[in-house]
Amino acid sequence: MTESLAAAAPPAVRRVLLKLSGEALMGRREYGLDTDTVSRIAADIADVVAAGVQVCVVIGGGNIFRGVRAAAAGMDRAQADYMGMLATVINALAMQNALERHGVPTRVQSAIPMASICEPYIRRRAERHMEKGRVVIFAAGTGNPFFTTDTAAALRAAEMNCDTLLKGTQVDGVYSADPAKVPDAVRLDRLTYLEVLSRDLGVMDASAISLARENGLPIVVFNVHKPGAFARVMRGEGCFTTIFESD
Repeated sequence: MTESLAAAAPPAVRRVLLKLSGEALMGRREYGLDTDTVSRIAADIADVVAAGVQVCVVIGGGNIFRGVRAAAAGMDRAQADYMGMLATVINALAMQNALERHGVPTRVQSAIPMASICEPYIRRRAERHMEKGRVVIFAAGTGNPFFTTDTAAALRAAEMNCDTLLKGTQVDGVYSADPAKVPDAVRLDRLTYLEVLSRDLGVMDASAISLARENGLPIVVFNVHKPGAFARVMRGEGCFTTIFESD
């Protein structure tokens, strides 16, 4: 952990939820988990926890199995989504292991009960874990098919009374178009929920954006692949995009 963050002024927020895609854990691999990448992200989370911020995490499962893609190939959508939920549990356990190797006590709570490997999702228990300085990783999405892990992240952030939902992505914020396809795409510093929806910017699915809007939950989008980016964003530094309700 860096000494600079731990010695910084008290954080402006008390509790945050970090949303990671499954693809964020792949590193340079074409699928699966890259242990070095998982460890680096865990170190970034540990740095934020050391600054006194309560952290919970939602991780997708797209690096292992993507339900929508399987459904498009002819698989029953509900069945495919359940398989995707199980993939998120694998990622959650990997992140738990990495965090604990960095000295951060961690609990995994699954929306689909599987008592042999993790706790069931219980809101009050999750809050108590965070109050004790533990990171809580929410696995298996919402426990229901037809909902993405973006929606699960917005839901859990609202349930946990988080001050902010941070989404770690492949780029340093929200752009006017896909920067991988449109070279002159412009990064946007601030957006409202309605602008994200009306411009179809694809930051998160519409259900997640609407849920955040209804609960007044700001969303911060940043590049999770830059070492230390999570901590810098928490200090208001670096490049990121903030999504919130206009005054």
